[in-house]
Amino acid sequence: MNNINPDHRPLVIAGVFLGVGLGGFFDGILLHQLLQTHNMVSAVRPKDSIANMEINMFWDGLFHALTWMMTLIGVVQLWKAGTRRENGWSGKALAGAMFLGWGLFNFIEGLIDHHLLGIHHVVERLGVSVFDYAFLASGVLFIVGGWMTIRSARAQAVAAAR
Repeated sequence: MNNINPDHRPLVIAGVFLGVGLGGFFDGILLHQLLQTHNMVSAVRPKDSIANMEINMFWDGLFHALTWMMTLIGVVQLWKAGTRRENGWSGKALAGAMFLGWGLFNFIEGLIDHHLLGIHHVVERLGVSVFDYAFLASGVLFIVGGWMTIRSARAQAVAAAR
């Protein structure tokens, strides 16, 4: 029997956690490690000494531990969603939820760390710059795009069930 009202909520919850975690890993790996900018406390502890670099590395490690936990929670939630037959499954809804989570990560982390606390910036030597605002804008775009994709997936599932 077709489910007229597919329940994507468990899938969306899993996707949001996965998106937060994977967005954090992308940020940490690309910006912190490969480009060596945007470290967690680099505005407070500039990387001008070994001691300050070690402090930044420690806080980056805590950041990566948090992103790992978010990803793990997402995997557990995805596993739980998979055990319930009544859940509506949709790769589109999962992808939308992951972009929503990544957008939430970018927007909240950018707003708090770059603008409110000022503990780091996307390009540290510039301080608050166009790059910090672009980081926030990417969050908004991912949130809106993810939300629209989730809604589209739900509409497709309802139409297919009719």
